[in-house]
Amino acid sequence: MGEADAGTPSFEMTWSSTTSSGYCSQEDSDSELEQYFTARTSLARRPRRDQDEPVEWETPDLSQAETEQKIKEYNSQINSNLFMSLNKDGSYTGFIKVQLKLVRPVSVPSSKKPPSLQDAQRGPGRGTTVRRRTSFYLPKDAVKHLHVLSRTRAREVIEALLRKFLVVDDPRKFALFERAERHGQVYLRKLSDDEQPLRLRLLAGPSEKALSFVLKENDSGEVNWDAFSMPELHNFLRILQREEEEHLRQILQKYSYCRQKIQEALHACPLG
Repeated sequence: MGEADAGTPSFEMTWSSTTSSGYCSQEDSDSELEQYFTARTSLARRPRRDQDEPVEWETPDLSQAETEQKIKEYNSQINSNLFMSLNKDGSYTGFIKVQLKLVRPVSVPSSKKPPSLQDAQRGPGRGTTVRRRTSFYLPKDAVKHLHVLSRTRAREVIEALLRKFLVVDDPRKFALFERAERHGQVYLRKLSDDEQPLRLRLLAGPSEKALSFVLKENDSGEVNWDAFSMPELHNFLRILQREEEEHLRQILQKYSYCRQKIQEALHACPLG
């Protein structure tokens, strides 16, 4: 790997899976069904399927000597060539592995096909304007390696992953989590935007049970409306109106039925 520019985060992706993604050819502007599906799945609060529990990690500050010693210990424990390297300025570079656990489809430019291995290695084209979008599912549980700097932030990792897949969704719709297995239990914690994943990797060591990274939808319990585009917001308004009209129809139908039954009972009652 060449040495990264000091002012620019270094990203390089290696691939452990070439599973093809589930591709949906419907275009947002042409398919009412896809618009409805996208909005419904974005608004819905899905029940959690796992037993992950939040936990706080200790992240002590390391001196230069301690960092160098940690890197030596880390490199001595791995069985691959994914080593960490200490730079002259005190920073270091290394690899983090990210597992993608996305439930919903992602959006790419409709003129593009789902990125192949060669497409992702070349990276997205520059200077293109996204006018129409197509949705498809990323490979389930795909695992990607990123070559990053110690100062690379979690938000930059998310943005790099989305760029590699040509995903045009707002990065705020996604979140990076750290996951650990302890005493038969699984713990999960959402990283803040400014946390440094490679630093966490160094402190935890190379064991995937001690620490691993997962990219998931950013479901905080509240909808972040600022993260949606204008077409999506207009789509939500149409869905709300449609649901409101359906609820009103059901209520009117219910009371009309009750009124009819009461009137039938009144007519059946003998006079006197």
